[in-house]
Amino acid sequence: MKAVKCFILTVVFALTMAASAQAKDMKYAFVDLSRIFDNYQKTKDADAVLQKDSQAFQKERDKMIEKVRDAQGKLALLKESEKQKTQVDIDKQKADLVEFNKQKTTELAKQRDEKVREILLEIEKNVSKMAKKEGYDMIFNDRVLVYGDQGMNLTEKVLKSLNDSYPGKK
Repeated sequence: MKAVKCFILTVVFALTMAASAQAKDMKYAFVDLSRIFDNYQKTKDADAVLQKDSQAFQKERDKMIEKVRDAQGKLALLKESEKQKTQVDIDKQKADLVEFNKQKTTELAKQRDEKVREILLEIEKNVSKMAKKEGYDMIFNDRVLVYGDQGMNLTEKVLKSLNDSYPGKK
């Protein structure tokens, strides 16, 4: 029984040593994913488009709000027979405004989420391509990294590669 335990311990020790020796030969690096995402020109361009769409939405929404306010302001000046009809119109305009706001907000959020997903996939592909090309065994995201030697930081290299290959670069 002691011989079996001793044999098992010897095998486990040998496997641990082999794995440790192999790990020393592995090539590791890390990237600051947030920095890459934020400084990638495609992200900046997408943000500009989203900002423009958001401003157009706000402008249209403000017009609708102003129209409701104007109608509410005129309500007190109307005859009783016209007030009822005008109030129905105001209520419809308010409901349309709420629906418009909900629809556009959802649309903009969906558009943003799709663009973020697209950009993150592109970054992942670029990092994977670089890892294979340069012989890295593992590349980590710095968010889960407690410490990393800056010599192993590929952030700037990945960012340069992405921006250089981006057709919309400025």
